[in-house]
Amino acid sequence: MVFSTTKIFAQNSGNLTDIEFIAGHWQTNKDGSTIEAFWTEAEGDNMVGVVRMIKEDKATLYEMFAIEMTDSGLEVKVKHFKPGLIGLEAKDNYDHYTFLESSKGRAVFEKQGNDIRVLYEKRPGNKFAIAIGKPVNGEWKFEDFWVFTEMK
Repeated sequence: MVFSTTKIFAQNSGNLTDIEFIAGHWQTNKDGSTIEAFWTEAEGDNMVGVVRMIKEDKATLYEMFAIEMTDSGLEVKVKHFKPGLIGLEAKDNYDHYTFLESSKGRAVFEKQGNDIRVLYEKRPGNKFAIAIGKPVNGEWKFEDFWVFTEMK
């Protein structure tokens, strides 16, 4: 799915209730890989998540997510690991996203240092999507990256 939006407003600095809809166990398939995501319920000032990608019964990538309330607002921090927990980012580095806006079942973050936005969105049928947005002709165009189904 590809869609665009011109209305992105920084309504506030966000809070964990803006993203709590992602809590749970999710799975999808893409390019011959199974992608499985686990997100904790919010507690205190954080939520955490882990994603694992498996192709031909072998792990290909792990991602660790920390969603934290900071003095400047809601932030997402992500580190990537190859099998064997070999970090892809340098020791203290990570991908860093800051909160932009939310509505019911939807939250948008912007990657620091890049013109990239990430949309987390609850969809009908127990689906949860992560879409990547880039500016195109003055509008943000989002394209689904992963669309997960909730696992029971």
